[in-house]
Amino acid sequence: MPNVVILGSTGSIGTQTLDVIRTLPDFKVLGLAAGSNHELLRKQLAEFRPEFASILQPEQAQALAQEFSLPVYSDPEALEEMVTHPRCDVVVVAVVGAAGLKPALAALKAGKRVALANKETLVIGGHLVMEYREQIVPIDSEHSALWQLFSGRRREDIAEIILTASGGPFREYAGDLSRVTVEQALAHPRWNMGGKISIDSATMMNKGLEVIEAHWLFDFPYEAIHVVVHPESIVHSLIRQKDGSLLAQLGTTDMRLPIQYALTHPTIQTSPVEPLNLEVLGQLSFSAVDHERFPSLALAYEAGQAGGAKPIALNAANEEAVRAFLEGKISFAQIPEVVRTVMEEFTGKSLPALEEIIAIDSAARARAKACMGQRG
Repeated sequence: MPNVVILGSTGSIGTQTLDVIRTLPDFKVLGLAAGSNHELLRKQLAEFRPEFASILQPEQAQALAQEFSLPVYSDPEALEEMVTHPRCDVVVVAVVGAAGLKPALAALKAGKRVALANKETLVIGGHLVMEYREQIVPIDSEHSALWQLFSGRRREDIAEIILTASGGPFREYAGDLSRVTVEQALAHPRWNMGGKISIDSATMMNKGLEVIEAHWLFDFPYEAIHVVVHPESIVHSLIRQKDGSLLAQLGTTDMRLPIQYALTHPTIQTSPVEPLNLEVLGQLSFSAVDHERFPSLALAYEAGQAGGAKPIALNAANEEAVRAFLEGKISFAQIPEVVRTVMEEFTGKSLPALEEIIAIDSAARARAKACMGQRG
Protein backbone atom coordinates (compact mmCIF):
# COMPACT_ATOMS: atom_id res chain seq x y z
CA MET A 1 0.00 0.00 0.00
CA PRO A 2 1.83 3.16 -1.16
CA ASN A 3 1.79 5.94 1.43
CA VAL A 4 1.34 9.41 -0.06
CA VAL A 5 2.20 12.86 1.30
CA ILE A 6 0.49 15.74 -0.52
CA LEU A 7 1.99 19.22 -0.34
CA GLY A 8 -0.69 21.73 -1.32
CA SER A 9 -3.62 19.48 -0.46
CA THR A 10 -6.24 22.26 -0.50
CA GLY A 11 -5.23 23.66 -3.90
CA SER A 12 -6.52 22.64 -7.31
CA ILE A 13 -4.01 19.81 -7.88
CA GLY A 14 -4.15 18.70 -4.25
CA THR A 15 -7.92 18.33 -4.17
CA GLN A 16 -7.91 16.49 -7.48
CA THR A 17 -5.16 14.20 -6.22
CA LEU A 18 -7.38 13.26 -3.30
CA ASP A 19 -10.22 12.71 -5.75
CA VAL A 20 -8.01 10.23 -7.62
CA ILE A 21 -6.92 8.50 -4.40
CA ARG A 22 -10.59 7.92 -3.56
CA THR A 23 -10.64 5.57 -6.56
CA LEU A 24 -7.33 3.86 -5.71
CA PRO A 25 -7.96 1.65 -2.67
CA ASP A 26 -4.31 0.56 -2.51
CA PHE A 27 -3.14 4.08 -1.71
CA LYS A 28 -3.05 5.60 1.77
CA VAL A 29 -2.78 9.31 2.61
CA LEU A 30 0.05 9.59 5.12
CA GLY A 31 0.31 13.39 5.34
CA LEU A 32 -1.42 16.55 4.12
CA ALA A 33 0.04 20.07 3.93
CA ALA A 34 -2.09 23.16 3.28
CA GLY A 35 -1.42 26.87 3.05
CA SER A 36 -4.24 28.76 4.74
CA ASN A 37 -7.51 26.97 3.93
CA HIS A 38 -8.04 25.42 7.35
CA GLU A 39 -11.72 24.62 6.77
CA LEU A 40 -10.97 22.46 3.75
CA LEU A 41 -8.00 20.87 5.49
CA ARG A 42 -10.29 20.00 8.41
CA LYS A 43 -12.62 18.15 6.02
CA GLN A 44 -9.69 16.34 4.44
CA LEU A 45 -8.34 15.27 7.83
CA ALA A 46 -11.75 13.96 8.82
CA GLU A 47 -12.08 11.92 5.63
CA PHE A 48 -8.56 10.59 5.03
CA ARG A 49 -7.23 10.39 8.61
CA PRO A 50 -3.54 10.99 7.82
CA GLU A 51 -0.87 10.54 10.46
CA PHE A 52 0.33 14.16 10.33
CA ALA A 53 -0.49 17.45 8.64
CA SER A 54 0.69 21.02 8.17
CA ILE A 55 -0.87 24.48 7.82
CA LEU A 56 0.92 27.82 7.90
CA GLN A 57 -1.24 29.42 10.63
CA PRO A 58 0.02 28.38 14.10
CA GLU A 59 -3.35 28.89 15.82
CA GLN A 60 -5.13 26.74 13.23
CA ALA A 61 -2.43 24.09 13.46
CA GLN A 62 -2.92 23.89 17.22
CA ALA A 63 -6.70 23.68 16.91
CA LEU A 64 -6.57 20.92 14.28
CA ALA A 65 -3.98 18.98 16.28
CA GLN A 66 -6.28 18.96 19.30
CA GLU A 67 -9.36 18.10 17.25
CA PHE A 68 -7.80 15.15 15.41
CA SER A 69 -5.13 14.06 17.91
CA LEU A 70 -2.27 14.15 15.44
CA PRO A 71 0.80 16.33 14.85
CA VAL A 72 -0.08 19.44 12.80
CA TYR A 73 2.91 21.58 11.95
CA SER A 74 2.97 25.29 11.12
CA ASP A 75 6.66 25.80 10.38
CA PRO A 76 7.36 25.66 6.61
CA GLU A 77 10.55 23.73 7.37
CA ALA A 78 8.38 20.89 8.69
CA LEU A 79 7.44 20.01 5.11
CA GLU A 80 10.88 18.48 4.73
CA GLU A 81 10.27 16.32 7.80
CA MET A 82 6.93 15.19 6.36
CA VAL A 83 8.30 14.19 2.95
CA THR A 84 11.24 12.29 4.42
CA HIS A 85 9.13 10.23 6.83
CA PRO A 86 10.36 6.59 6.70
CA ARG A 87 6.96 5.26 5.61
CA CYS A 88 6.38 7.87 2.92
CA ASP A 89 6.59 6.35 -0.58
CA VAL A 90 5.22 9.07 -2.88
CA VAL A 91 5.28 12.85 -2.48
CA VAL A 92 2.93 15.00 -4.53
CA VAL A 93 4.50 18.47 -4.79
CA ALA A 94 1.53 20.70 -5.59
CA VAL A 95 2.46 23.86 -3.69
CA VAL A 96 2.68 26.99 -5.83
CA GLY A 97 5.90 28.84 -6.51
CA ALA A 98 9.52 28.60 -5.39
CA ALA A 99 8.41 27.15 -2.04
CA GLY A 100 8.29 23.72 -3.68
CA LEU A 101 12.02 23.40 -4.29
CA LYS A 102 13.34 22.60 -0.80
CA PRO A 103 10.79 19.90 0.11
CA ALA A 104 11.05 18.37 -3.37
CA LEU A 105 14.82 18.10 -3.03
CA ALA A 106 14.50 16.70 0.48
CA ALA A 107 12.09 14.01 -0.74
CA LEU A 108 14.33 13.09 -3.67
CA LYS A 109 17.43 12.86 -1.48
CA ALA A 110 15.46 10.55 0.84
CA GLY A 111 14.71 8.24 -2.10
CA LYS A 112 11.01 9.06 -2.48
CA ARG A 113 9.09 9.13 -5.74
CA VAL A 114 8.12 12.73 -6.46
CA ALA A 115 4.97 13.42 -8.48
CA LEU A 116 5.84 16.95 -9.52
CA ALA A 117 3.13 19.53 -10.23
CA ASN A 118 5.30 22.49 -9.24
CA LYS A 119 6.94 24.00 -12.33
CA GLU A 120 9.04 26.41 -10.34
CA THR A 121 11.03 23.58 -8.74
CA LEU A 122 12.62 22.82 -12.10
CA VAL A 123 12.68 26.42 -13.30
CA ILE A 124 14.90 27.61 -10.45
CA GLY A 125 16.63 24.36 -9.46
CA GLY A 126 16.54 22.02 -12.43
CA HIS A 127 20.27 21.24 -12.27
CA LEU A 128 19.84 20.10 -8.66
CA VAL A 129 16.57 18.22 -9.08
CA MET A 130 17.49 16.25 -12.20
CA GLU A 131 20.28 14.48 -10.37
CA TYR A 132 17.36 12.30 -9.20
CA ARG A 133 15.73 11.95 -12.61
CA GLU A 134 14.63 8.33 -12.09
CA GLN A 135 12.47 9.28 -9.08
CA ILE A 136 10.48 12.04 -10.80
CA VAL A 137 7.17 11.71 -12.62
CA PRO A 138 5.60 14.97 -13.85
CA ILE A 139 1.97 15.87 -13.22
CA ASP A 140 1.62 18.82 -15.61
CA SER A 141 -0.61 17.58 -18.43
CA GLU A 142 1.92 18.64 -21.07
CA HIS A 143 4.87 16.94 -19.45
CA SER A 144 2.87 13.88 -18.51
CA ALA A 145 1.97 13.61 -22.19
CA LEU A 146 5.62 13.90 -23.20
CA TRP A 147 6.59 11.35 -20.55
CA GLN A 148 4.22 8.89 -22.21
CA LEU A 149 5.31 9.81 -25.75
CA PHE A 150 8.98 9.32 -24.89
CA SER A 151 8.34 5.91 -23.33
CA GLY A 152 10.17 3.19 -25.27
CA ARG A 153 11.65 5.64 -27.79
CA ARG A 154 15.26 6.53 -28.36
CA ARG A 155 16.14 10.11 -27.49
CA GLU A 156 18.17 10.48 -30.68
CA ASP A 157 15.12 9.65 -32.83
CA ILE A 158 13.20 12.69 -31.56
CA ALA A 159 13.93 16.03 -33.23
CA GLU A 160 11.47 18.37 -31.53
CA ILE A 161 9.14 18.78 -28.57
CA ILE A 162 5.88 20.67 -29.12
CA LEU A 163 3.93 21.98 -26.13
CA THR A 164 0.34 23.06 -26.67
CA ALA A 165 -1.16 26.17 -25.08
CA SER A 166 -4.84 27.01 -24.79
CA GLY A 167 -4.11 30.70 -25.29
CA GLY A 168 -5.97 31.52 -22.08
CA PRO A 169 -8.77 34.08 -21.79
CA PHE A 170 -7.05 36.68 -24.00
CA ARG A 171 -6.21 34.59 -27.06
CA GLU A 172 -8.60 36.64 -29.21
CA TYR A 173 -9.06 39.64 -26.92
CA ALA A 174 -9.40 42.84 -28.96
CA GLY A 175 -9.29 45.34 -26.08
CA ASP A 176 -6.51 47.03 -24.17
CA LEU A 177 -4.74 44.42 -22.01
CA SER A 178 -3.67 47.11 -19.57
CA ARG A 179 -7.33 47.57 -18.66
CA VAL A 180 -8.39 43.95 -18.09
CA THR A 181 -9.72 43.08 -14.65
CA VAL A 182 -8.60 40.37 -12.26
CA GLU A 183 -11.91 38.58 -12.86
CA GLN A 184 -11.30 38.55 -16.63
CA ALA A 185 -7.78 37.24 -16.21
CA LEU A 186 -8.90 34.45 -13.88
CA ALA A 187 -11.60 33.21 -16.28
CA HIS A 188 -9.68 30.43 -18.01
CA PRO A 189 -11.73 28.90 -20.83
CA ARG A 190 -10.62 25.28 -20.28
CA TRP A 191 -8.90 24.56 -16.98
CA ASN A 192 -9.98 25.08 -13.39
CA MET A 193 -6.84 26.30 -11.63
CA GLY A 194 -5.75 28.42 -8.69
CA GLY A 195 -5.25 32.17 -8.90
CA LYS A 196 -1.52 32.32 -9.56
CA ILE A 197 -1.52 29.61 -12.24
CA SER A 198 -4.60 31.13 -13.90
CA ILE A 199 -2.86 34.51 -14.22
CA ASP A 200 0.28 32.80 -15.52
CA SER A 201 -1.89 31.12 -18.14
CA ALA A 202 -3.42 34.45 -19.11
CA THR A 203 0.05 35.99 -19.64
CA MET A 204 1.42 32.72 -21.10
CA MET A 205 4.19 32.78 -18.50
CA ASN A 206 2.79 29.40 -17.50
CA LYS A 207 3.81 28.04 -20.88
CA GLY A 208 7.19 29.71 -20.58
CA LEU A 209 7.81 27.97 -17.27
CA GLU A 210 6.74 24.71 -18.91
CA VAL A 211 9.32 25.24 -21.67
CA ILE A 212 12.06 25.49 -19.03
CA GLU A 213 10.58 22.48 -17.24
CA ALA A 214 10.61 20.44 -20.48
CA HIS A 215 14.24 21.40 -21.08
CA TRP A 216 15.25 19.86 -17.76
CA LEU A 217 12.92 16.86 -17.76
CA PHE A 218 13.77 15.68 -21.28
CA ASP A 219 17.26 17.15 -21.78
CA PHE A 220 16.29 19.04 -24.94
CA PRO A 221 17.81 22.33 -26.13
CA TYR A 222 15.48 25.33 -26.12
CA GLU A 223 15.62 25.68 -29.90
CA ALA A 224 14.02 22.21 -30.14
CA ILE A 225 11.12 23.05 -27.79
CA HIS A 226 8.23 24.85 -29.47
CA VAL A 227 4.81 26.10 -28.42
CA VAL A 228 1.62 26.15 -30.50
CA VAL A 229 -1.79 27.48 -29.52
CA HIS A 230 -4.43 24.77 -29.31
CA PRO A 231 -7.61 26.19 -27.74
CA GLU A 232 -9.42 22.86 -27.35
CA SER A 233 -6.72 21.58 -24.93
CA ILE A 234 -7.18 18.01 -26.13
CA VAL A 235 -3.72 17.42 -27.62
CA HIS A 236 -1.52 17.90 -24.57
CA SER A 237 1.89 17.64 -26.27
CA LEU A 238 3.54 16.28 -29.38
CA ILE A 239 6.96 15.02 -30.44
CA ARG A 240 8.37 15.26 -33.93
CA GLN A 241 10.53 12.33 -34.95
CA LYS A 242 13.59 12.96 -37.08
CA ASP A 243 11.72 11.64 -40.14
CA GLY A 244 9.33 14.60 -39.76
CA SER A 245 6.34 12.65 -38.47
CA LEU A 246 4.41 13.81 -35.40
CA LEU A 247 3.20 11.74 -32.46
CA ALA A 248 0.59 13.28 -30.15
CA GLN A 249 -0.98 12.45 -26.81
CA LEU A 250 -4.70 13.25 -26.62
CA GLY A 251 -6.93 13.16 -23.58
CA THR A 252 -9.98 14.63 -21.92
CA THR A 253 -9.34 18.06 -20.38
CA ASP A 254 -9.13 16.77 -16.81
CA MET A 255 -6.08 16.94 -14.54
CA ARG A 256 -7.07 13.72 -12.81
CA LEU A 257 -5.66 11.78 -15.77
CA PRO A 258 -2.03 12.95 -15.44
CA ILE A 259 -2.31 12.84 -11.64
CA GLN A 260 -3.36 9.20 -11.73
CA TYR A 261 -0.62 8.39 -14.23
CA ALA A 262 1.98 9.92 -11.92
CA LEU A 263 0.69 8.00 -8.90
CA THR A 264 0.40 4.60 -10.57
CA HIS A 265 3.32 4.82 -13.04
CA PRO A 266 4.45 2.61 -14.74
CA THR A 267 1.05 0.90 -14.75
CA ILE A 268 -2.11 2.27 -16.38
CA GLN A 269 -5.33 1.89 -14.42
CA THR A 270 -8.96 2.54 -15.22
CA SER A 271 -9.88 6.17 -14.59
CA PRO A 272 -13.16 7.75 -13.44
CA VAL A 273 -12.61 10.46 -16.08
CA GLU A 274 -14.97 10.33 -19.05
CA PRO A 275 -13.08 8.87 -22.05
CA LEU A 276 -12.34 11.19 -24.96
CA ASN A 277 -14.94 10.83 -27.71
CA LEU A 278 -13.53 11.97 -31.06
CA GLU A 279 -16.92 11.87 -32.76
CA VAL A 280 -18.34 14.34 -30.27
CA LEU A 281 -15.17 16.44 -30.28
CA GLY A 282 -15.45 17.08 -34.00
CA GLN A 283 -12.30 19.09 -34.75
CA LEU A 284 -8.98 20.33 -33.41
CA SER A 285 -7.28 23.63 -34.27
CA PHE A 286 -3.75 24.97 -33.99
CA SER A 287 -2.14 28.37 -34.54
CA ALA A 288 1.08 30.26 -33.87
CA VAL A 289 1.67 32.16 -30.64
CA ASP A 290 1.15 35.93 -30.83
CA HIS A 291 4.40 37.00 -29.14
CA GLU A 292 3.45 40.68 -29.20
CA ARG A 293 0.34 39.89 -27.16
CA PHE A 294 2.19 37.45 -24.89
CA PRO A 295 5.75 38.76 -24.24
CA SER A 296 6.15 36.57 -21.14
CA LEU A 297 6.80 33.49 -23.26
CA ALA A 298 9.82 35.09 -24.92
CA LEU A 299 11.11 36.24 -21.52
CA ALA A 300 11.02 32.64 -20.29
CA TYR A 301 12.95 31.40 -23.34
CA GLU A 302 15.52 34.15 -22.77
CA ALA A 303 15.90 33.26 -19.10
CA GLY A 304 16.13 29.54 -19.77
CA GLN A 305 18.78 29.93 -22.46
CA ALA A 306 20.84 32.28 -20.28
CA GLY A 307 20.59 29.99 -17.25
CA GLY A 308 22.18 30.78 -13.91
CA ALA A 309 20.41 33.55 -12.04
CA LYS A 310 18.07 34.53 -14.88
CA PRO A 311 15.39 31.82 -14.43
CA ILE A 312 15.39 32.41 -10.67
CA ALA A 313 14.91 36.14 -11.17
CA LEU A 314 12.24 35.53 -13.81
CA ASN A 315 10.26 33.30 -11.50
CA ALA A 316 10.61 35.48 -8.39
CA ALA A 317 9.67 38.68 -10.22
CA ASN A 318 6.71 36.97 -11.85
CA GLU A 319 5.39 35.63 -8.54
CA GLU A 320 5.58 39.09 -6.99
CA ALA A 321 4.04 40.81 -10.02
CA VAL A 322 1.17 38.33 -10.21
CA ARG A 323 0.51 38.80 -6.49
CA ALA A 324 0.47 42.58 -6.97
CA PHE A 325 -1.94 42.29 -9.92
CA LEU A 326 -4.29 40.06 -7.93
CA GLU A 327 -4.23 42.68 -5.17
CA GLY A 328 -5.04 45.45 -7.65
CA LYS A 329 -1.68 47.20 -7.28
CA ILE A 330 -0.49 46.96 -10.90
CA SER A 331 -2.16 46.39 -14.26
CA PHE A 332 -2.16 43.12 -16.16
CA ALA A 333 0.14 44.56 -18.84
CA GLN A 334 2.69 45.57 -16.19
CA ILE A 335 3.35 41.98 -15.15
CA PRO A 336 5.82 41.21 -17.97
CA GLU A 337 7.30 44.71 -17.66
CA VAL A 338 8.23 44.04 -14.03
CA VAL A 339 9.65 40.64 -14.95
CA ARG A 340 11.77 42.09 -17.77
CA THR A 341 13.14 44.88 -15.57
CA VAL A 342 14.18 42.52 -12.78
CA MET A 343 15.57 39.84 -15.11
CA GLU A 344 17.93 42.29 -16.77
CA GLU A 345 19.63 42.98 -13.44
CA PHE A 346 20.54 39.37 -12.59
CA THR A 347 23.39 37.48 -14.24
CA GLY A 348 26.05 34.95 -13.35
CA LYS A 349 26.12 31.78 -11.23
CA SER A 350 25.87 29.17 -13.99
CA LEU A 351 24.95 26.36 -11.57
CA PRO A 352 23.98 28.01 -8.26
CA ALA A 353 23.85 25.93 -5.10
CA LEU A 354 20.62 25.74 -3.10
CA GLU A 355 21.69 28.52 -0.72
CA GLU A 356 22.57 30.75 -3.68
CA ILE A 357 19.21 30.04 -5.32
CA ILE A 358 17.43 31.13 -2.14
CA ALA A 359 19.54 34.30 -1.96
CA ILE A 360 18.91 35.20 -5.62
CA ASP A 361 15.21 34.52 -5.21
CA SER A 362 15.04 36.81 -2.18
CA ALA A 363 16.99 39.59 -3.89
CA ALA A 364 14.85 39.39 -7.04
CA ARG A 365 11.65 39.59 -5.01
CA ALA A 366 12.92 42.67 -3.21
CA ARG A 367 13.84 44.27 -6.53
CA ALA A 368 10.42 43.46 -8.01
CA LYS A 369 8.66 45.02 -5.03
CA ALA A 370 10.82 48.12 -5.31
CA CYS A 371 10.11 48.33 -9.01
CA MET A 372 6.37 48.15 -8.44
CA GLY A 373 6.64 50.68 -5.63
CA GLN A 374 8.20 53.12 -8.06
CA ARG A 375 5.23 52.53 -10.32
CA GLY A 376 2.91 53.60 -7.52
